Amino acid sequence: MKRNNKKNNVQRTETLDGMMTFGIIDNNLHILDFVCTEAAEMEPFIADCKVQTMRDGNVYITERPRRKHNKPLFREDNSTLTLGRDNRYYFVFTLPKAQLDLLPDRLVHQALAIAQKVDKMIAGRIGKKGSTK
Repeated sequence: MKRNNKKNNVQRTETLDGMMTFGIIDNNLHILDFVCTEAAEMEPFIADCKVQTMRDGNVYITERPRRKHNKPLFREDNSTLTLGRDNRYYFVFTLPKAQLDLLPDRLVHQALAIAQKVDKMIAGRIGKKGSTK
């Protein structure tokens, strides 16, 4: 199935004849196998899907949407500042456990560096609004 980039806009659908096997494997996870009994030309894909089996034997497989990741506004060695979808800013700082003794210095240094970048960004926006050009 080829899809357009717009949500739920299908360009082409294929109907396939075949045999489907539905079961549970050793670790109690469900498995669904489909063997096509006719020649079909489809592009292979890997996706995280939701499978819905109906009482009448119909099986519906729907691809789950991918999570959209926001790109960081500013980045330092161990920290990032991101604007979330909930219109909140998130400052994330990560450091390996072995470098715990460096945490106070790096945290303060990188937080100040990002704060200075945010300050410049705010000053740039205010300067553009206040200009008479």
